[in-house]
Amino acid sequence: MKIRLVFSLMILATLAAGCQSVTATPTALPTATLPVLPSVIPTSIPSDTPTIAPSSTPTVAVPTVTATPAYPANGYGPTNFPTDVDPLTGLQVSNPTLLNRRPIVIKVENLPREDRPQWGLTLDDITYEYYTEQGGTRFAAIFYGQDATQVGPIRSARFFDFNVVQMYKGVFAFGYAYADLFSAIMSSDFANRVILEGTNSGPALSRFDPNGHNFLIANTTQFPTVLAAKKINNDRQNLDGMSFNLTQPSGGNPGSQLYVRYSAAIYNRWDYNPATGTYARFVDAADDPNRNNEQYVQLTDRLTSQPVTASNVVMVYVDHQYVKKTSTTEVFNMKLIGTGKAYVARDGQLYQVTWKRAKQNDVLTFVNKDGTPFALKPGQTWVEVLGNSSTLTDMKNGAWKFTWLIP
Repeated sequence: MKIRLVFSLMILATLAAGCQSVTATPTALPTATLPVLPSVIPTSIPSDTPTIAPSSTPTVAVPTVTATPAYPANGYGPTNFPTDVDPLTGLQVSNPTLLNRRPIVIKVENLPREDRPQWGLTLDDITYEYYTEQGGTRFAAIFYGQDATQVGPIRSARFFDFNVVQMYKGVFAFGYAYADLFSAIMSSDFANRVILEGTNSGPALSRFDPNGHNFLIANTTQFPTVLAAKKINNDRQNLDGMSFNLTQPSGGNPGSQLYVRYSAAIYNRWDYNPATGTYARFVDAADDPNRNNEQYVQLTDRLTSQPVTASNVVMVYVDHQYVKKTSTTEVFNMKLIGTGKAYVARDGQLYQVTWKRAKQNDVLTFVNKDGTPFALKPGQTWVEVLGNSSTLTDMKNGAWKFTWLIP
């Protein structure tokens, strides 16, 4: 959490950095039809998932944050954000002109482990982590209020990325995609905002260590130049929908430690630090096939050398459907539209809420049981995308474990 004036000064400080980009004009491919998913996501809680009830005696001391004149008592959002306040973080930005553009969505890899740590994850506004296939996950990192000179390693797209690019009206940078998915992307409503590696995408995309690991890296400071050259509209978009307040909401349960397990290969832990008011990310250091020997190492940003942290860690339950499944292949589609169950961790507390996204171009929002907006903490947000059958285990003393499952 952040405390009084010190917290306000800390949270209004912004980072700066950048990234590089490469864009190729792909050959027209036949239109592919995306799998049809239900428009409304089931919201029932699995029978083995405990409902979080407010605790009258929190085991983790959570000081009350008093809003100062630097941050309005009523917070910001979900609409009418000032022109110099980032609607994706609730923070005033040091360079308001950065907000006069589209967000940049960049695909970042999470496996193999030897390619970690990634570049730029301390500087984005929102990171989505979701299951890809064969036990792996991947990130969709959204850059808007800050730039990063290096973001990556950049990897391929997945069907879930449709949700992210459409809801934030973003420019989309990725490495490649298998044929049916690539065809669907190039037939989508954002096809003209795709940035791929090629002769016309430098210096936004470039190669790091081309004679070694040969990583594809983005530089977000260079995207405006590339977009202008390609005549891609880069005007400011309506990103209303999220709500922010320094004052923590009532009705939470102690949530000082969160475990999120996707597979034997991918599992994470988020530890709350009262001194910084953020959750620090710890990641798998080795496979744990028997579920009895999880080993963690703290994740840092290769660009900034800072720990990867989040003011908010959000777990959203989303319907997963197979597009293709064989003994060696998994292809999922996850349609993040409608409503569904979610949990938000902020300030050392865990809250059960509902996620909402009524239309394709709506920003993902969170509401309380009575339908009022749930206020996120100003700052970065990390979203863990879970299957609707995922389980939640109360590990006691403010620790909770989320385990990814699908029907």
